[in-house]
Amino acid sequence: MTAPARTRTSADLIRAEGPVLAHNYHPLPVVVARAEGTWVEDVEGRRYLDMLAGYSALNFGHRNPVLIEAAHRQLDRLTLTSRAFHNDQLAHFAASLARLTGLDMVLPMNTGAEAVESAVKVARKWAYEVKGVAPDQATIVVAADNFHGRTTTIVSFSTDETARSGFGPFTPGFRIVPYNDLAALEAAVDETTAAVLIEPIQGEAGVVIPDDGYLAGVRELTSRANCLFVADEIQSGLGRTGTTLAVDHEGVVPDMLLLGKALGGGIVPVSAVVARRDVLDVLRPGEHGSTFGGNPLAAAVGSAVVELLETGEFQRRAAELGVVLRGGLKSLVGRGVEGFRSRGLWAGVDIDPSIGTGREISEGLMREGILVKDTHGSTIRLAPPLTITADELRSALAALEKVLTQGV
Repeated sequence: MTAPARTRTSADLIRAEGPVLAHNYHPLPVVVARAEGTWVEDVEGRRYLDMLAGYSALNFGHRNPVLIEAAHRQLDRLTLTSRAFHNDQLAHFAASLARLTGLDMVLPMNTGAEAVESAVKVARKWAYEVKGVAPDQATIVVAADNFHGRTTTIVSFSTDETARSGFGPFTPGFRIVPYNDLAALEAAVDETTAAVLIEPIQGEAGVVIPDDGYLAGVRELTSRANCLFVADEIQSGLGRTGTTLAVDHEGVVPDMLLLGKALGGGIVPVSAVVARRDVLDVLRPGEHGSTFGGNPLAAAVGSAVVELLETGEFQRRAAELGVVLRGGLKSLVGRGVEGFRSRGLWAGVDIDPSIGTGREISEGLMREGILVKDTHGSTIRLAPPLTITADELRSALAALEKVLTQGV
């Protein structure tokens, strides 16, 4: 009689990854096997409250039933045609996303980095064909401490040496200015400027929120200088900050909007460039594309995501629960928390380094059944699914207080 196969433990599975996976990540030592809503479960059956939500890819929770149903319906019909043919889901997805964002046209892609790369290409093409910049002279102004992805072009304008070192030579055509500095931005913009590309809130940098009026100032400057305002809302968009988009806090409409992560509902990778018609109209057949971009499965899930956001429920939840999050963090300042920045259900929390690094605090929280992720030394990020309850949020804050009090 054959002996039953031994169930592999978390430790077994982590060890098994080492020889066969590139070591480009340093995950927390938890192996997730199942998930539902705001909770995940590891292979041993231990449950954890997810306070990261896949860097905002899971805004609507794990396996949201509305989104799962939309995916199942489409899986039973059609998953991929490539853009060599039309499919019956794409027009509805594009129209509803354009309507949600107040813009005109959609360029569907898959990953956030693809959306950024696409925006760079579109901005340069617009500069040559519409603005009249001399061939190959277009520049794009970006902000220091940005995170827009990890392709070779994108790391060319990163100021993070971990992302850059060893990957040159770098793509030219970018000017880097300090974030939240309108004077520096204005000094960098000239007749060659195709676009200003910024995150309305810098997520990877630690949820850095600009001063009131900064985004409106960027909008005014780019309009006056006849260049494009490109807002990367791949992490900040789609309900996370208490509004549909982070730029909505200042009533600003960019020329190009970059979306991803939550647009796929945590089910499939979906990203998009959403823009004014005269901007995306510079593209012609053969000049840009993606085999999977705009596939019917992605379009069906993306349409369901837009329908969830059209109700306003998730934006309201993020705004209301953001008050709970902010209040809880405020009570910890001076008691292990040196400071924090938050908007909606998104926060960067600076831990007193004498207590521990961000990694050590994250590991301590993991032992308490809470999953977060560190960034930049002693900063941790909190970005739970927008489906989290007030009680769940308070339990996470209580766990943070416990870890800070007892140490790591």
